[in-house]
Amino acid sequence: MKSVFLDCAIVNPGDISWEKIQELSDFTWYERTAREQVTGRIRGAEAVFIDAVAMDRKTMEDCPELKFIGIAATGFNHVDLDAARELGIAVANVPSYAGDAVAQHAIALLLAVTNKVQVYNDAIIDGQWQGSQDYTFVKAPLTLLAGKSIGIMGYGAIGRRVGEIAEALGMTVNVYSRDPEAAVTSDVLSLNCPLTRENTGIVDADFISRMKDGAVLINTARGGLVDEKALADALRSGKLAGAGLDVMAQEPPEEDNPLIGLENCYITPHIAFIPIEARRTVVDTCADNLRSFINGGMLNRLV
Repeated sequence: MKSVFLDCAIVNPGDISWEKIQELSDFTWYERTAREQVTGRIRGAEAVFIDAVAMDRKTMEDCPELKFIGIAATGFNHVDLDAARELGIAVANVPSYAGDAVAQHAIALLLAVTNKVQVYNDAIIDGQWQGSQDYTFVKAPLTLLAGKSIGIMGYGAIGRRVGEIAEALGMTVNVYSRDPEAAVTSDVLSLNCPLTRENTGIVDADFISRMKDGAVLINTARGGLVDEKALADALRSGKLAGAGLDVMAQEPPEEDNPLIGLENCYITPHIAFIPIEARRTVVDTCADNLRSFINGGMLNRLV
């Protein structure tokens, strides 16, 4: 069997062994693949692994040997599942591999907003503590999370883990699927749900107007859930006290994105899943999924 990984630069830039996949197939990997290179690189392969490369109907039809698509991630909105089903192509993903990592990052973003470690570290580098008249100085207010509430939209493995950590910090957890009103009006709202046609842009101006004044929005799910202009307006006006984002509607974002540079918006470049422990799970699970397919199994199958 011939297999190809089209875009492994983020999942495995060279710090994880490919041995488990190599044992199963004649394996070739590329760091990145441009759209116009996709068909040429997978033609003749029975299995293809992808991270963010899109697999549409035309690509599948142009590669009749293709029998298996392995998504090296949990999200699958970049793969045409209907086309794969019709063409008899199996599709498998890696569910919940980064639950702990993404939940940890969500809380890190929340703490960035409430404890402003970066603000104070930058101030000290600038010499502001060294020149203080007192043993400390206050540049920006901090917020105690104990006694506050957090709404969680998307109560899967990641959402539940975010809730567990929040409870350990003394917060009350409100689950959106159980009580939408309580979740939306919480002190903090954490987005942990997949992106679908139905919820694209759900956090728009109207949604934000229903949030608690001074609330904090955390998004480690998908950027497309948020109307970024509406969020920027809410952050500038003070309707929302802050936001912590690991995802954007377009990645990389445009230079004129209205959220970049706002002092109460903390942005990281879609890195919540980056710990090597999580990425090693991705590579191992990709191999397990391929092995299962070869043996007639259905491990982590979407199609």
